[in-house]
Amino acid sequence: MRFMLSLAAACLLACCPFASAQLPLDPLSKPAPSTNPFTSPGPTPEVAFLYSLEAKFERDTTAGGGAAFAKWFAPDAVMLSNGKAPVVGQAAIAAAADWSPTQYHLTWTPEGARMSASGDMGFTWGSYEGRSKDRDGTPIVTAGRYMTVWKKQPDGSWKVELDASNDAPKADDCCRIQ
Repeated sequence: MRFMLSLAAACLLACCPFASAQLPLDPLSKPAPSTNPFTSPGPTPEVAFLYSLEAKFERDTTAGGGAAFAKWFAPDAVMLSNGKAPVVGQAAIAAAADWSPTQYHLTWTPEGARMSASGDMGFTWGSYEGRSKDRDGTPIVTAGRYMTVWKKQPDGSWKVELDASNDAPKADDCCRIQ
């Protein structure tokens, strides 16, 4: 009998570290959010946050034109446009974005986003469309793809660090490999 009690005590002592390592179950706690798009089809809170930044950025740009567009850029930001030299710095971006909302109407739609693990940088990508008129009043529509890199600033605000865009291919050039 003493042998059986000793054996039971030894088993209990051996299992104690595993028992204490097990996390207690809390029936009122919510399950961890899933990042699986099949079980959780909505955007993560981080992606939703980046989409909300994009919506505010676009709304300001629609209302205020190039001046409002440029205010969203960090002091050391870079803007890359299809076939053009990089524009470096918020002041240079503001000088390049000299359109009024009546001259040029820029809209865009984010299609995806990612946030860094640290939560202080993220990027979005999607499609854009610009509408203007030439000297004769003929409508001009430009369209393409964009990518915006966002960075949290020391004051807690979020600014654009990099904005890159490229024109959509011409209809007859869509699917040809160069």
